[in-house]
Order: sequence, then C-alpha cells, then structure tokens
Amino acid sequence: MSRSLAPNAAKAAGLTLVASAFIAGTTLFAKFLATGALGPPLPALQISHGRFLFAFLVIGGVFLWRGKPLETPAFRMHFGRSLFGWAGISLMFASTAFIPLSDATAISFLNPVFGMILAVFLLGEIVGRLRWVSAGISLTGAVILLRPTVSSFEPAALLALGAALFFGAELILIKRLTNREPAAQILLMNNLLGLLISTVAVSVVWQMPSARQWVALAAIGGFMAIAQMCFVNAMARSDASFVSPFLYFTLIFAALYDAVVFGVLPGLISLLGMGIILAGAVLLAGRGARDHGSKQLASVIK
Repeated sequence: MSRSLAPNAAKAAGLTLVASAFIAGTTLFAKFLATGALGPPLPALQISHGRFLFAFLVIGGVFLWRGKPLETPAFRMHFGRSLFGWAGISLMFASTAFIPLSDATAISFLNPVFGMILAVFLLGEIVGRLRWVSAGISLTGAVILLRPTVSSFEPAALLALGAALFFGAELILIKRLTNREPAAQILLMNNLLGLLISTVAVSVVWQMPSARQWVALAAIGGFMAIAQMCFVNAMARSDASFVSPFLYFTLIFAALYDAVVFGVLPGLISLLGMGIILAGAVLLAGRGARDHGSKQLASVIK
C-alpha cells in the first residue's frame, strides 16, 4: 500500500472520492448506533471499539496476505498516535448523536489547524502568515457552527471540536512516523493498538449488541479500512496538492446521507460555517502540500 504506482490523476481522484464516501459512511452508521435506530443506543466507546476491531481484521488480513515482514516499529510513538486517534474518533462518534453529520464532519476538518498550532509549540515549526490566516478562517467557521449565543449554543458541537483537537495532536506523531516507517505498517499498528486501547475502554460500558448492531459495527470498521487503503493508494498515484481537496467531498457525502436517511437538511448557519471552514482548510491543505510534501496529508484519514 505504500509503493509508488504509475501516475494516474483520474484514478487518484476516483479513489479519494471513494474514500470520502466511506469515511462519511462511518459517521452515518455511528449515528444509527448512537441514536438507537438499530436497537438500544450503544455508547460511543463501544462504537469506536467496533471501528478498530473490524478495521484491524481487514487491514491485518491484507497485511498477512501480502506477506511483508514488519520493520522495527516505534511503539511509544505508535501508542501515543493511536491513543489520540481513539479519543478523537470516540468524541466524533459521540457528537453524531446530537448534531447533524455535516456539522460534525465540518468541525473535524479543523484537525490540520490544531495540528499546525501544536507543531509550532511542540516541534518549533515556523508557520508563515498565509497559514495563520487560513487557520483563523477555519476557526471562525467553527465558532459559527458552535452558535455561541445563549439561545442557540450547541454544546454537543464541543464534542466534535474536542475530536478535532485530538486528531490535531495525532498529526504531530504521524508526521514523525511517516519519516520512519512505511504507510502500510503505520495503518496496521494504528488499528492494532487502537483495538487494544478501545478494548480496555469499552470494558466499563459494554452491552451486547443486537445482530443489526453487529452488522453496523462491522460496516464502520470495514468502511474505515477501505477508506484508508483507497487513500494511501491514491496518494501513491498523484501529488497531495491534487488529491487532498477531494477529501472535502466527505462533507458533501455526510450532508447527503443525513438528508436522505434522517431528513436533516443543513440550515443557513450550518452552510455558512461549513463553507468558511472548508475555505480555510483548502487554503491550509494546499499550502501544506507545497511546504511539507505528500506524506503528512495521508494523516487526515482516521
């Protein structure tokens, strides 16, 4: 999954769109499970456990089939990355029970902004004026989605904001890992350690899922595994500056799923906030691709 493939922009775009559709699909099934649409509501910790369990089964199976040996992994770095990723995805899934999928997805796109800010303070990276402007634009969009007035404040949006913060912290460790290990191994270790962490966490809230809920949990993990593999494959076929903007179709798919399945249409405030976040995120992603190359862009897939 990490080898360079023959350049093919059309295939790279197609693979990224497929990844976007599957990523949005994970939030749809998470909402099914968290809202009780398939039986008694499942805790977010149990939903995230299902995501890591079934994704590990898929990616682990592919890794065994390919028969490539593991390089010596940086276990502490992998553990930190997986811990942040697990916390982020758990909060993300929790938010889907209370706010529209499109709002939760849009707020999650703040993770490169938080990653950039943390990199300044933790890694001593120097950030140019344009990247600070793009970060400010995205944060303005997030404030709009939070609806910070007494009558319309949406506290559940803070869950998605917390998810973006943890995803941003995860980016810091991914930046280091991508310089040391192949992408396929990083995916495998992420899902293995994420499974171990989520298994410990779910033990305190576990409830036996129904048959339909097991199917939904398997879909979340399978969808995420497919999305990860599609995106890594796309990154091997084209430049990050070309591929990364197609990931923002995740927001479109999330809004579409919400409208078709739950009858939830984004209002004016949501559209305004989403548009501002996307404007800042696209500007930041384009600048980041030119400044830092393609590897760190792969980290947007959780």
